[in-house]
Amino acid sequence: MKGLSFFNKIAYFFNLIFALVLLAACGVPYISLELFPFLSILSLGVPALVVVNGLFFLYWLLNQKWQALTSLFVLVFGYFTLGTFIKIAPKSVDFQEDELKVMTYNVRAFNRYHFLDNDNIPQEIENLVKQEKPDIISFQEVGHDMQVDYLDYPYHFLKRIPTGGKVHMAIFSKYPIINAEIINFPNSINNGSYADILYKKDTIRLYNLHMQSLGITPGTGVLRSQSSERLYRRVTNAFKRQQHQAQIIAEHKSKSPYKTLVCGDFNNTQFSSVYHTIKGDMQDTFIAKGSGYGRTYNFLKIPIRIDFIMADANFEVMAHKNYDNKYSDHFPVMASFRLKE
Repeated sequence: MKGLSFFNKIAYFFNLIFALVLLAACGVPYISLELFPFLSILSLGVPALVVVNGLFFLYWLLNQKWQALTSLFVLVFGYFTLGTFIKIAPKSVDFQEDELKVMTYNVRAFNRYHFLDNDNIPQEIENLVKQEKPDIISFQEVGHDMQVDYLDYPYHFLKRIPTGGKVHMAIFSKYPIINAEIINFPNSINNGSYADILYKKDTIRLYNLHMQSLGITPGTGVLRSQSSERLYRRVTNAFKRQQHQAQIIAEHKSKSPYKTLVCGDFNNTQFSSVYHTIKGDMQDTFIAKGSGYGRTYNFLKIPIRIDFIMADANFEVMAHKNYDNKYSDHFPVMASFRLKE
């Protein structure tokens, strides 16, 4: 570091640290979480790491220093390894009548516990559905007492689970559901489900997933009330369970005899092993047709994308939309498709 001032030497020291951390994050999707669960924490911070390295790159570039190459290298490497988290595309979304529209939304029990100062949340969500007119809706965290007549949809899958303190989910459809089942995640309050739906003389399978929660929801006091060691164990155990659940879904999905869609709350980002295990060679609708940042959740006031809609190669992704409606701690997402010939 010859030729650098004392301040620049300190700056480059921190630059190297952030560059190495981003480089480590690039390996998270390809590392076993059974062996290194703590590394998955890095997947939550990829956007912040990219921003910090981008600022270092600009700083060294403006000062005409070769140190700019350090962050430039990890940024380029990260782009080709992890992909982008920002899509430059028109924000206007035009859903067509002849497209299959699928919405996913973690509704957090329709504000039953009054996390939001709004007593009209169920009606607000119902109005959103009426306005956007999705053909299929996948809800997570609906509450054990949700009624099937909450929405005016002719078909639904809403199964109450009496044991295990499970978090309940629901699927509503305008098209006939011919078969549907819960996919149990052992030793977890979370679970998955699927529904086989008749659509245009064909059968499609829709997976509705709610992956293991990290248990550190902002605003609940968990971060303040627990020691760092206990919090670390809690998060790393959650990542291990997520990976096991992802493997259960990947195996189940591989045996699907039908054209397949996957949606839900993954409780992890697109930079995680969990995401890549479930996605496989499927299309991420945000990557295909989304725009902007695509955030679906604010974690510690940092916007991240943890709610996804995916489609196999039998579908053409036509549109994707992220909503800003604040009716839960998550934001709704909708995508539309056409079946390929």
